[in-house]
Amino acid sequence: MTDQTPNSYRNQPDERGHFGQFGGRYVAETLMPLVLDLEREYRAAQADPEFQAEFDDLLEHYVGRPSPLYYAERLTEELRKSAPDGPNGEKRGAQVWFKRDELNHTGAHKINNCIGQILLARRMGKTRIIAETGAGQHGVATATVCARFGLPCTVYMGATDVERQQPNVFRMKLLGAEVIPVTSGRATLKDAMNEGLRDWVANVHDTFYIIGTAAGPHPYPELVRDFQSVIGKEARVQMQDRIGRLPDLLVAAIGGGSNALGLFHPFLDDADVKMLGVEAAGRGLDGNEHAASLLGGAPGVLHGNKTYLLQDEDGQITEGHSISAGLDYPGIGPEHSWLKESGRVEYTAITDKQALDAFQLLCRTEGIIPALEPSHAIAAVAERAREMPCDAIILANLCGRGDKDIFTVADALGVEM
Repeated sequence: MTDQTPNSYRNQPDERGHFGQFGGRYVAETLMPLVLDLEREYRAAQADPEFQAEFDDLLEHYVGRPSPLYYAERLTEELRKSAPDGPNGEKRGAQVWFKRDELNHTGAHKINNCIGQILLARRMGKTRIIAETGAGQHGVATATVCARFGLPCTVYMGATDVERQQPNVFRMKLLGAEVIPVTSGRATLKDAMNEGLRDWVANVHDTFYIIGTAAGPHPYPELVRDFQSVIGKEARVQMQDRIGRLPDLLVAAIGGGSNALGLFHPFLDDADVKMLGVEAAGRGLDGNEHAASLLGGAPGVLHGNKTYLLQDEDGQITEGHSISAGLDYPGIGPEHSWLKESGRVEYTAITDKQALDAFQLLCRTEGIIPALEPSHAIAAVAERAREMPCDAIILANLCGRGDKDIFTVADALGVEM
């Protein structure tokens, strides 16, 4: 699945799992044979037409792909009202389009990756599945594929996230998963992933760890990206069919970074297509209450890979903060770290307040209730659209729906449920 064109941005990672200086395998000796087995099995799956055919069939008939491409006409008009004129008096306000991955089965992009990994687990003869989750969408997607294929499922979830994502916790339990609250650290996504890795080390013989984002030891960043690249592949075709050209700007929110890479990767070699990744600025980048690893962190090693991390002067990992449970992670996928340093992708950050405003804006203008994760992307879209000409095209990944977040939003807005 990796592009072998010379000088292609899509050639990464190398054979050792490095994206430039980032990525790699930093795992316990106990796990190394399993990680190597996973890479071998993934390479075999890439070359197996039957694997790809089963993956594609499940995406179409179980997940509901392709997801729609949608022109947000009323949002576009609303943003144009407040857009300043250009230097020669020309009107501003780019067209805003959405890749509607929140319409997938389970309500987010996470299911794409879980379908691919459950098929790998079956190829490897694994009989037990574990996962970590923050917002709960990856946990729900993992529990869903485990129910579909009849495998037991254990999901680790920070106790803080269990409290703020109750609808998804109940969904996982309905699907037959055991949800284990993690109370260590800040009891959020980082801590859940720590527990997942501990479980995996102790149960290597029968357990497959479905990692939910494009991070972790090689080959996880690569295979998660590849499974999610269906988003961008579909979007390329849909854009050409609908408007006869590619978009000018791609935008996606970033926690670990899988939905963004899923959209960006198929376009990386299109020089005219700019890309904007949106991190969580939380309560502001000037303090410690944010989750913007690229804008406020430094390179280090966490969860099996080298990448940008939030850390103190001694290299100890610090806690991230975001109103969005899915963005509340002190690291980022290693490919994003490389794309930042290579200059191919631009990164920005959006605060909790800006995300809440964007959440409400999309509800009012388009009748779509987004998750808080893509609300960060919507806020960035609103900023950029006002600066761009009216014939410019922005395509953003609407990577999750907002039913899971209504209690969090209501609390933040001071609304009694």
